[in-house]
Amino acid sequence: MTDRDMLFDYLLRLGDNSLILGQRLAEWIGHTPMLEEDLALTNVGLDLIGQARMLLTYAGEVEGKGRDEDRLAFHRDTAEWRNLLLLEQPNGDFAKTMARQFFFDQFQYLQFEALSVSSDERLAAIAAKSLKEIVYHRRHSTDWILRLGDGTAESHEKMQTAIDELWGFVPEMFEMDATDEALLAAGIGIDVARLRPAWDAAVNAILAEATLARPEDSLSVRGSREGKHSEHLGYLLAEMQFLQRAYPDAKW
Repeated sequence: MTDRDMLFDYLLRLGDNSLILGQRLAEWIGHTPMLEEDLALTNVGLDLIGQARMLLTYAGEVEGKGRDEDRLAFHRDTAEWRNLLLLEQPNGDFAKTMARQFFFDQFQYLQFEALSVSSDERLAAIAAKSLKEIVYHRRHSTDWILRLGDGTAESHEKMQTAIDELWGFVPEMFEMDATDEALLAAGIGIDVARLRPAWDAAVNAILAEATLARPEDSLSVRGSREGKHSEHLGYLLAEMQFLQRAYPDAKW
């Protein structure tokens, strides 16, 4: 891969993470436990989609093949997506959605904080702008981990189950590959493996306060960077991309 190809792939990873999670959160509109939470999750989802727009627009410019944010969002097949496997998992119940959000918010905060000093000025600016939103996202999901974990016996059980079921997707967030290493050497990317201790410290403290048990590190699932995804992404994309696929280049 050329330097341009690697930067393109790196930007896709960041943008796809935000877009897929934003799409998942959109599925909650009108279905959350309370009106206030309906508004909160909608706002988080909109923030994520805003991040995706900036990152995919930049990715399209780097690629240089005339693909804009919409073309990248609505005209790629499953194997071309680079989002973390964690983020494409179905929402499940509210506890599972919050556990997934909590894991990613803690990670994305550390990731974008580091990227905000990237030598790539445009990427650094996107990260810095997004970081202001992620601070709120992280506080919001943390509050729900505490409320449900240290709430009723039923809410505690549901949250512990969600934490246990999603834990195997955590290691993929901190994996480095050749693209990561090359962009790290160029001062553009970051070493995500070095974020793990800070992530562990934050997550462990919050789980303990919420009276939740941290699962054992055993099984891990990976493959998204090679375009290997669960069947869930295909269903998500079928819904998200339907209109653009059915009516290519339609304008309204």
